[in-house]
Amino acid sequence: MKIVFTTEGTEWESKMDPRFGRAKYFMVFDEETKELIPLDNGDVEGEAHGAGPKAARKMAEAKVEVLITGNGPGGNASKVLEKLGTVSYIGAGDMTMKEAYEAYKNGELDKA
Repeated sequence: MKIVFTTEGTEWESKMDPRFGRAKYFMVFDEETKELIPLDNGDVEGEAHGAGPKAARKMAEAKVEVLITGNGPGGNASKVLEKLGTVSYIGAGDMTMKEAYEAYKNGELDKA
């Protein structure tokens, strides 16, 4: 399974970014291969609108099944993610990526 985290950096100890569409990075973790793949999200910095749906399209391209974030995606992005079958978990905004993964595995995050 592929899990994506919204983060401020590219390491397991990086802080989570509570935002979805404007997160600095999306870190994709492939549980099968244990590979951690960074996706830079800096291309939305100058965007006035539409960052969430653009981010959701990145999730489609990466074929992620689970999103772990802080506050969750907005309405339009949520609709896209739902159509993709991606399950979103929120409440990880004050954690590191490693802590967020552990919280997810322990059932401590809320479904969006």
